[in-house]
Amino acid sequence: MSGLIGKKIGMTSIFDENGKNIPCTVIQAGPCVITQVRTEEVDGYEALQLGFDDKKTANKAAEGHAKKAGAAAMRKVVEFKGFEGEHKLGDTITVEHFAEGEFVDVSGISKGKGFQGVVKRHGFGGVGQATHGQHNRLRAPGSIGAASYPARVFKGMRMAGRMGGEKVKVENLRVLKVVAEKNLIVIKGAVPGHKNSYVIIQK
Repeated sequence: MSGLIGKKIGMTSIFDENGKNIPCTVIQAGPCVITQVRTEEVDGYEALQLGFDDKKTANKAAEGHAKKAGAAAMRKVVEFKGFEGEHKLGDTITVEHFAEGEFVDVSGISKGKGFQGVVKRHGFGGVGQATHGQHNRLRAPGSIGAASYPARVFKGMRMAGRMGGEKVKVENLRVLKVVAEKNLIVIKGAVPGHKNSYVIIQK
């Protein structure tokens, strides 16, 4: 799948030709530099490694790797398999790689929400709902295991814990607008991550 690395700018809304207000996300997509070309002969698979967002300071290894492509060291480096078209080391991929109306998949790290209980994290209804004298047990998880057998809690049991901060992919989001001169792409709906977080756009 070919794609680009981008940075989530934020959300807004635009009106379509029918006057309907559509929520959308604005992403600064690229320009991305091809920092390495993986080949079947050398690496055992074919892929393009793209770099995005120059680093102000970098170690010698990162600088040397990017120097081969004639670029500065990058903050975000991602490999894409099955990239469309012929490309070589040092080429620049821009937002013009996408067209209005096509559908893309966007992945990123979701917002971290800290340690949360079972009602917020898993949608539990609470113990006994809201009646029968439960007092302060409304949001408790209830029983989590059997008796003397199996005498343990099974793996995967839905319990309280840290929520968010996971890699999430949202599929089939429509490209509403491409602003090539500003490297911006407007995508219908919400994408994972906070403002200024890195996202990967694939088609």
